Amino acid sequence: MPPTSGAGSVVVTTPSDREIRMTRDFDAPARLVFAAWTTPELLLCWFGARGWRLVECEVDLRVGGAWRFVSRGPGGAEMTQHGVYREIVAGRRLVQTESYGDAPAGAETLVTTEFVEDQGRTTVVTTVTAPSREARDAVLRTPMERGVGEGHDRLARVLTEIRAYGVDGRRRAADPTDASGTTELRRERRNG
Repeated sequence: MPPTSGAGSVVVTTPSDREIRMTRDFDAPARLVFAAWTTPELLLCWFGARGWRLVECEVDLRVGGAWRFVSRGPGGAEMTQHGVYREIVAGRRLVQTESYGDAPAGAETLVTTEFVEDQGRTTVVTTVTAPSREARDAVLRTPMERGVGEGHDRLARVLTEIRAYGVDGRRRAADPTDASGTTELRRERRNG
C-alpha cells in the first residue's frame, strides 16, 4: 500500500487491516540504534512527542522481561505504556507487546521493530499489529504519527551526539574502527 503520510521523515503505511508500519532511516549503525531503543538512559533522552518526556523507564531486556514507560506532558498529564518482550535479536529485531494505562484484556498490540543496516545507516521498520481493524483505525486517529516523528527526530540528534561524544559526553577521537560508539555503550552498561 502507498504511504498514508510522512510526518517529518517517518513514513506511515497500513499494509493490512490490522497493521500500522512506520519506517525511518538513521545515520548510525544498527547496534547503536538498537541500544538507543533499549537502554533506559538513552530512551530518556529521546522518547516521545514534543512537550512530553519519560519520567519513568524500566527495561528488562530479555525474552519474557517486562518494560514500562511513564511519560509526562503538558499540564502534568501522564501516559503509561507497558508490555513484555517476546523476541530479541540484538541489533536486528525486537518484538514486544504494548498496552496503554489500564487497557482491558485483549487490547494490547504486538510491536515488531526491525533494524536494517546498510553501509553504516540503519532503517528502522516498526510494525504495530492491533487486535482489530477498529483498534488500528482508532490509533491512526490519534496524534501518534506526529509524536513518533518528533521522537524520532530527537533520536536522530541523540545518535549524532553519541557518535561524536560517546555516551559519557566526552569528545571522541576519530577512530574509523569504532565509529558506532558501541565501546562507550558497553563501558556505560558495565559501570551503570
